[in-house]
Amino acid sequence: MIIILSITALLCLVVIFYMRQPKFGTAPNGKRLEQLLQSPNYKDGKFQNQHFTPDLTEGYSMPGIMYDQLFKKFPNRRPVDRLPSVKTDLKKLNKNENVMVWFGHSSYFIQLNGVRFLVDPVFSGNASPIPGTNTSFAGSDIYTADDMPDIDYLLITHDHYDHLDYETIVAMKDKIKNVVCGLGVGSHFELWGFDITKIIEKDWNESVQITSDMELYTAPARHFSGRTFKRNNTLWLSFLLKAKDFKLYMGGDSGYDTHFAEINAKHGSVDLAILDNGQYNIAWQAIHMLPSEVLEAANDLKTKRLFPVHSSKFMLAQHPWDEPLKKITALNKDKYNFPLVTPMIGQTVYLDDASQVFGQWWKDIK
Repeated sequence: MIIILSITALLCLVVIFYMRQPKFGTAPNGKRLEQLLQSPNYKDGKFQNQHFTPDLTEGYSMPGIMYDQLFKKFPNRRPVDRLPSVKTDLKKLNKNENVMVWFGHSSYFIQLNGVRFLVDPVFSGNASPIPGTNTSFAGSDIYTADDMPDIDYLLITHDHYDHLDYETIVAMKDKIKNVVCGLGVGSHFELWGFDITKIIEKDWNESVQITSDMELYTAPARHFSGRTFKRNNTLWLSFLLKAKDFKLYMGGDSGYDTHFAEINAKHGSVDLAILDNGQYNIAWQAIHMLPSEVLEAANDLKTKRLFPVHSSKFMLAQHPWDEPLKKITALNKDKYNFPLVTPMIGQTVYLDDASQVFGQWWKDIK
């Protein structure tokens, strides 16, 4: 018993010291803490979703999920083949072109009306604070921080490791002019050496004036946050970028809820909706949409085009790696028929060309 207790104590000390690394970020404090305590979305010591959001769907348990993850075999969770990609030189893009480039999972570059945005970049090849434990698929990491041009606005939807990557952010610090994130998330950036005047923290239903004819709105999502054992001490967001002739919705991570229809009621239909469609499971359906729900959300938003993301880079769920794209393509054809934006990693998406057609690049990948 003494040996077991000693080993347990030693492991706890190792974890405590390991988690003192800057990559884990830091909890909001000082003025940031004062600000978030005033939020109507912060209750009972943490941020809350608009509606009750269980950690797990009724009938599922964490021990059961952990058992499945550790001992059950789920086929085809990682591709055997290298994923196809296109290396677009972002630094040489004409700034007058309205384009988007996807980097896999939920990371992408947007250039709209001369303004450059980067959303949830993860270029370190790992979606975990423990090296080598959640590595990217072969072929999905063709971009690095060095490939990025100067960024006018870095947008962070929430502080999970597959959306806020310490190594990437630190490597890009000198290229980033402004950071827009949820309440409390700025504490990580401040710890990582960012000028506090560059950090713009927002609650839901607020806005940032980008240019005289472009505004960025923050909106709800149905999810959670946290980089350590403490959850929901920072806020998760979705974004609506509204320019003179174009509206782009960036959903971040979210379960299906009423906020999609509410965003449409407030802002009208959108030209392109980027919604998470991957790493889902009925067990955690409240925080990640199933493909059928992604299409419902797109319908609620009255979007003209749909870009399903949160797939094709990291193995975070038990489904086959290509199932999200296969399922949403089939379901969409059966019911909605939205024009789907499904580029290869690095392929240029032309925001002004609603007729651009994309192939099903995943079909011949094993």
